[in-house]
Amino acid sequence: MILIVAGVAGSGKTTVGALLAGRLRWRFADADTFHSEANVAKMRAGIPLTDEDRQPWLRAVTAWMDERIADGQSGVITCSALKRAYRAELLDGRPAATMVFLMVSREALDRRLTTRPGHFFPEKLLASQLAAVEPPTPDEHRVETVLAEGDAPQTAAKIIATLWPYGESDQGGSPVPGVL
Repeated sequence: MILIVAGVAGSGKTTVGALLAGRLRWRFADADTFHSEANVAKMRAGIPLTDEDRQPWLRAVTAWMDERIADGQSGVITCSALKRAYRAELLDGRPAATMVFLMVSREALDRRLTTRPGHFFPEKLLASQLAAVEPPTPDEHRVETVLAEGDAPQTAAKIIATLWPYGESDQGGSPVPGVL
């Protein structure tokens, strides 16, 4: 299984994703590391990425997912997946993938971004992400929306309870590590 932890900047994707990967004992990747140097430079300069800028990045994310799937490995990867088309690109043709989209209030996002040291994504770009985001709708299959207002361990526990309400994974019914 591939679990994509999605949401706007400051939603807690990386922290929650790393916690989930550790708890599940799955490989972890932060999609921020797949951005080109040009994309990172644009964001550092406060310039929002375009759909064209994001296409090579999305291809790199899907390549990571496809490698795990081909090797029969589970993994957790983060990705903003702001638009429905991006979510479709990540999930289509990959039945082993599912997504959790983290929803967070604007106040919490502002607070988190101002206290996040050393990240290339400046707080001033949050408005562009909020303008671009298309929140998931109920008809999007394999996309769960999770309110992520608490701390990261609470959010990770909420995700595990949402995806495995009976403490069972998709791995042949074996218990999810650390859940039971």
